Amino acid sequence: MEILMLRVAWAGMLLGVISGAVIGLFFHREDWMGGYNSFRRRLTRLGHISFFGLGFVNFAFVLTLYVTEVRAPWEAIAAAGFITGAAMMPAICFLSAWKKPFRALFFIPVSGVLTGVVATLAGM
Repeated sequence: MEILMLRVAWAGMLLGVISGAVIGLFFHREDWMGGYNSFRRRLTRLGHISFFGLGFVNFAFVLTLYVTEVRAPWEAIAAAGFITGAAMMPAICFLSAWKKPFRALFFIPVSGVLTGVVATLAGM
């Protein structure tokens, strides 16, 4: 389980760097995506940073597994929740920046991370 979670965490770091490099090519343009405070640009930035943030959450979960025991089945439930959050949060952010109605799907990554946190605490 630890290896899978480390791979997810490092993939988040890699995708955070790549997405930052791509969108960074356009940040100098004040009118890009409707300007700095536009909904599209804010959601794009949130998608980029969520790769890093949820990558760190996955690192924290791995550290938790080394420091304390998370009993079955809670470990697997938590891992599934954290992976769901790490995959879906950036995706929903970028999709919402593209088409606003996708914002209604934010419950998916939020539910995933919430499940991961609650399962970790329950399993400890």
